[in-house]
This record gives sequence, C-alpha cells and structure tokens, in this order.
Amino acid sequence: MQPVRWGILSTAKIGRTKVVPGMMKSSLCDIVAVSSRNEASAREMAGELGIRKAYGSYEALLADPDIEAIYNPLPNHLHVPMTLAAAAAGKHVLCEKPIAITSAEAEKLKEASSQVLIGEAFMVRHHPQWQHVRNLIRGDEIGELRALQVAFSYFNVDPLNIRNKADIGGGGLLDIGCYAVVAGRYFFDAEPLRVIALVDRDPAFGTDRMASALMDFGAGRQLTFTVSTQTVPFQRLQALGTRGRIEIEIPFNAPADKPVRIFVDDGTVHGGGSARATEFRMVDQYQLQGEAFSRAVRGAEPLAYGLDDAIQNLRILDALRRSEASAAWEAI
Repeated sequence: MQPVRWGILSTAKIGRTKVVPGMMKSSLCDIVAVSSRNEASAREMAGELGIRKAYGSYEALLADPDIEAIYNPLPNHLHVPMTLAAAAAGKHVLCEKPIAITSAEAEKLKEASSQVLIGEAFMVRHHPQWQHVRNLIRGDEIGELRALQVAFSYFNVDPLNIRNKADIGGGGLLDIGCYAVVAGRYFFDAEPLRVIALVDRDPAFGTDRMASALMDFGAGRQLTFTVSTQTVPFQRLQALGTRGRIEIEIPFNAPADKPVRIFVDDGTVHGGGSARATEFRMVDQYQLQGEAFSRAVRGAEPLAYGLDDAIQNLRILDALRRSEASAAWEAI
C-alpha cells in the first residue's frame, strides 16, 4: 500500500508531541507538511520532526496538491470550519476530539463527509488493551457487564491555555468527559438513554472544572464518571460484571514507551488480591490510529468510526450540559 500523504494543521502540542511522532513511525503515513499562522513556528516543528514542508498559513497547506489527508488539532471552535475548508480542498480529515462543540455544529459536516472521509481522533479505540477488554466482556469473562466507573483528571489553571477558555470550547466535559462517554458506548456496545450531571464551574474562567455524571444505558446498566481540570492527575476505568471486574490501569494516555496492564478479578479476595494482570506489549496508539485512517483512505478497510459516531458522542455531551442547567435527567 502506498503511504497516505498527510498535512498537519497547526503546531498544537498534542500533534507535535504525540500524534505526529506516532504517525511518523508508520510506513503508511507520510507527513509531508505542517502549517501555522506563524511561519516560524511551522518551520521550527518541521525542523524538529524532519517534516519536509512548512507553511505560514492553513490555507497554503490546504492548497498543496501533494497532500491527501489532514490532521486537524486546532482549538475546538476551529474544528468544524477548518475541517470544512480541508474537505472543500478535497482532503480527507482526521479531526481531534471533540469534532465540534455541539452536535448541531457537527451536523454541518455531513454534506462534506459524502465527498471525503471525516473521522474523530479517539486513539483509545485503536489500542489493544481496549479491544481485548471488550472481547473479554463479549466473551462473558466477567458475566453481565452492569457498571462502568471512569475517573479522569489533570490540574491546569493557566488562563492562557485553550482548555480554560469557555468561548472557544474549553472545559473538562469536552476535553476529557468525551472519553468517558466513548468508553460507555464502546464497552456496553450500546447507547445511553438518559443522563444526569453535576457540574462545578471555575468562577474566573467560566469553564467546567469538575463534572460528574450518571448515564443510564438501560437494562440496569450504568456508567458513572468524574472528570476534572483542577484536581490531581489521575485516570482509571473499572468494569463491574455479575461475576468479575476488569480494571484498565491507564485507559486513556497509554504510554508508547512501556507496556500497559489490565487486571481481571473474580472478587474472591478483598483489595484486589485475586486480580490477575495481563500486560500488553509497547504500542503507539497514535500510530495505530493514523494507520487505520490511512488504510480507509486507500480503501483497504472501512473507517470504523465516522462522522455519525462523532455526532452521537456530541449528542450525549449536549444532554449532559442540558442536565447541568435543568438539574434533572435529560434524554439523549
């Protein structure tokens, strides 16, 4: 398979330090160019990573006929406008999550998605640990899955950081709450029927700095999560079944340079004493994500999670934000 020729929209940290280096490990991804509104920044990233071309505007990169696909890690409010611009230039787009700020905004991408591939960059679904856990659940390893518990947090009070700017889509729900929603849909293999949320907002930033939620997947299945942008860095996922429990130790930011572990526990010894560990070899989930999208561009396999999936995730996040205002259950 010929590698797909990629262009990178912006020098955002997630792209510079995680996604692009991961993609550059793969023979299926050829990183041709990077762009920034500041040409010096683009040249710096190009020199640092060995990228051939650097552009001083997003428009110049989109006009490059050598580029087939775009990775869009811009701030949330620019996801839809620049994805539409890339699609209009005939480029396929892998856009950072969330693909939009609201589901209504994401709907604007539907027409474009009939002409090019548009996908949301949830790298976690490409990691073998997630796929293995879902196979264990489907294989009745822990009995019937009844409850998922997710915690995800970091500490960031920088007023200049985009995650602390409410007017451009900052806040914990969009930044990391989206992972909890994806986890519920992925491991239950179902969609929630209703949600209720409790949200605490930063008085200066106006962003949600702490959010907890309960999501009802029907048939007695529940997801609870807490995400925070202003508590100690931590993440964990627990899947509780009728006969056992699965814990993912590092569910979201799985490192590329060391193995990760899950634990399967039948509960016979308190404190996790009966848990059995499974270790996964070192992989780069960003590399796997880039390879999957590249194969879809070449027609070697379908895009597993397209625009409809991204819109559904945002519908759930919309309902959580409605629940903050109503202090009541909200239907999806």
